[in-house]
Amino acid sequence: MMCQYSALIQEHPRRSAAPEESDTASFHTPEEKSGPAAEHSHYMNLTNGAVEVTVVDTRASEQEIPQDEEQAMLPGHPKSPQTKLYLRRFAVLAVFCLYSLVNAFQWIQYSIITNIFTFYYDVSNDKIDWLSMVYMVAYVPLIFPATWLLDKKGLKITALLGAGLNCVGAWVKCASVRPDLFGVTMLAQIICSVAQVFILGLPSRVASVWFGPREVSTACATAVLGNQLGVAIGFLLPPVLVPNTVGDKEQMGYNISIMFYGTAVISTLLFLLTVIVIKDKPPLPPSQAQATLPDCPPEEYSYKRSIVNLFSSCPFLLLLISYGIMTGSFYSVSTLLNQMIIAHYEGEEVNAGRIGLTLVLAGMVGSIICGLWLDYTKTYKQTTLLVYILSFVGMLVFTFTLNLDKLIVVFFTAGVLGFFMTGYLPLGFEFGVEITYPESEGTSSGILNAFAQIFGIIFTLIQGKLTTVYNPLIGNIFLCAWILIGMILTAFIKSELKRNNVNMGITNKALQAVPTESPTDQPANGIIANSSPGTPDETSM
Repeated sequence: MMCQYSALIQEHPRRSAAPEESDTASFHTPEEKSGPAAEHSHYMNLTNGAVEVTVVDTRASEQEIPQDEEQAMLPGHPKSPQTKLYLRRFAVLAVFCLYSLVNAFQWIQYSIITNIFTFYYDVSNDKIDWLSMVYMVAYVPLIFPATWLLDKKGLKITALLGAGLNCVGAWVKCASVRPDLFGVTMLAQIICSVAQVFILGLPSRVASVWFGPREVSTACATAVLGNQLGVAIGFLLPPVLVPNTVGDKEQMGYNISIMFYGTAVISTLLFLLTVIVIKDKPPLPPSQAQATLPDCPPEEYSYKRSIVNLFSSCPFLLLLISYGIMTGSFYSVSTLLNQMIIAHYEGEEVNAGRIGLTLVLAGMVGSIICGLWLDYTKTYKQTTLLVYILSFVGMLVFTFTLNLDKLIVVFFTAGVLGFFMTGYLPLGFEFGVEITYPESEGTSSGILNAFAQIFGIIFTLIQGKLTTVYNPLIGNIFLCAWILIGMILTAFIKSELKRNNVNMGITNKALQAVPTESPTDQPANGIIANSSPGTPDETSM
């Protein structure tokens, strides 16, 4: 392909700032200088030996050129939308991660010391299991009104509901510290479970609305990481804060109250931070994909049509089932971990918590690595399938080494399982957003989570029954069979990265051919990308 060389020679200098004085180099073709402004200044265009003289009015140079017009693209193409990154995005992400952390902590704080709470409230194991499963039960019917609210009212209102209900639930728990008040602690847990509905579906929305295309997957993984860290702390702290003081319910109640009051104070502080920090969206979008989304008024938005579009997508339906299987398996293992460990290692409540901590911490590392990998490679399906396969292998290893009477082996296998199984969570979110763009991120993530809760309830009930009636081995084999099914379904998902294609398509249009030689300039490399104060490379408050 032959390159065309052109040179533009201006007879009269512009009165406004010259291009070389600005932060961004700007090149114009003769067509860009024609139009209503057409006198006094002459530009000579040398193309394939032909000479063309274009007359341009210098009076136009006396007028201030609007910043958005300076971003115009080549003739015949629409101008590139202005985008910008704001430092506030890190504060928004941090606050969301923290109140998500506390909500996850409140989910698992009962299950990891099941034997202690069964003794204190004088109830059976399945009643304590329901303190965990209520999170899953509440999510399924409430996710549709929650995602409708997110799309209609925005991120801030949804975040305030999540943080506020989390705070209320924590304080109600403080009033439940009495052996005959199990109903009150169940009510408190129900309130926290409703708060979770306004939390779990937000990572992809926070990432997409506030972060640029080169960091969106990492941001989503970090947002999910906050929830995982809460589970990790939930595995670690309750066994330490509430030791098994059998025979002394008064001391046990005092220890439980310390845990509950500490959680309530932290939840209150995080609610106040949510009021101050969280905003619906930045003044300018962070990416071309966000900038090109239709900005229709809330009354014109059709939530029903969005739902129909999602359930009409075969790739999304396959992802729904496979994501539900994997995440539901993780919920089941987390809920029943104490019972699995105690069945083989009696009196090891503290180590059961530490094993759970190992599982989740390894998963947090996996989440961040997967997020960084996606931002670098954009290989969503390949990465998702690989992690699914390795999660299946990890579950098999964990299952058949649990009864070896060697805790160190359980620590290692739980870490491997957690690295891949927990690391899968943000992959599913981001893959779902990619194949369903431009549908709302909150809606797609919310439906994914709803299926995860449904599978989590089913798996926890069935695995719990198999573990109680038979042994943990049978319960874990049941999960292995389902994870194998999910792995096969993942292989059939058609990968069409719609959001990434929009970002790449607009970026490519912004690339312009420029002169390689000029009478006044040094040779250039022949290609330049338009830059502007609105590009994602710029950061401001």
